[in-house]
Amino acid sequence: MSKILISTSSFNVKDNKPLSNLKKNGYEHLLNPYGRRLTEIEVMELLQEDVVGMIAGVEPLTRKVLMEAGNLKVLSRCGIGMDNVDLEAARELDILVYNTPAAPIIAVAELTIAIILVLIRKITQADRNIREGKWKAMMGNLLASQTVGVIGYGRIGKRVSQLLHAFGSKIIVYDKHEVSLEADFKFYTMDEVLELADIVTLHVPYEASTHHLINKDKLALMKPGAMLVNTSRGGLVDEQALLSSLQSGQLAGAGLDAFEEEPYKGPLCSLPQVILTAHMGSYAREARTQMELEAAENLIKGFQEKGIDIERTSK
Repeated sequence: MSKILISTSSFNVKDNKPLSNLKKNGYEHLLNPYGRRLTEIEVMELLQEDVVGMIAGVEPLTRKVLMEAGNLKVLSRCGIGMDNVDLEAARELDILVYNTPAAPIIAVAELTIAIILVLIRKITQADRNIREGKWKAMMGNLLASQTVGVIGYGRIGKRVSQLLHAFGSKIIVYDKHEVSLEADFKFYTMDEVLELADIVTLHVPYEASTHHLINKDKLALMKPGAMLVNTSRGGLVDEQALLSSLQSGQLAGAGLDAFEEEPYKGPLCSLPQVILTAHMGSYAREARTQMELEAAENLIKGFQEKGIDIERTSK
């Protein structure tokens, strides 16, 4: 029996009609048994000889992994980022690769706004105070009075900018590509954004050229008391340099949803002015449902392109 590996740590197979139809047509589902991001060795063990299709999460799909997956024909990422997939190896091995770039946009953008609001209004610190028996109103800042630097003006960066604009924030933007800006947003160099912004939020993909995009030197450019938010990918921020900037008081706070090593257990956990979330930007029920349906449809599309005998299903 041909098999489909679903390696993402959470996936609603039961309510996914395309996958249910594939199962009726003789495709067995293999699920992630660990409930977390798989290691390279674990994903290799799960990619058995009869696995022809894969719905992937953020586990490392390296050249070594893909070369061991002898019968894998289609790899469908449930999400936007492709930095965990060796795309060159996939091309060489004739493995079709898809992702779901549209589905997570709103969810990631809204989490970004939520983190910013929690940071500037010191909500988590106020919550901890009450739980510890301390009644102390925390003085924060208005989002309407902040200059927010958006680094990366793709789908998510654009949506974040639109939401911030509705709050009345001043939006300044950097992107390595020429982009068309909305409303009264202003385009600057990356260094200018870092120097001018009260809050900097990152919305760029992770690749070799963006490794530690925010490092010690870039953090030193930021305004004293500024804040940094990363809901994109781990590796964009030098976490040790960020720790130093926060401990010194150069930065007033940070919010991270992605880390170089996940699950994250590092020293940023000890700082009360840091908001940490478990790489859950897309984890809004509506967005997740759309992502999973699109991932399954992409898998079917790939099977058809490969000439694999299946019955076409619709959403």
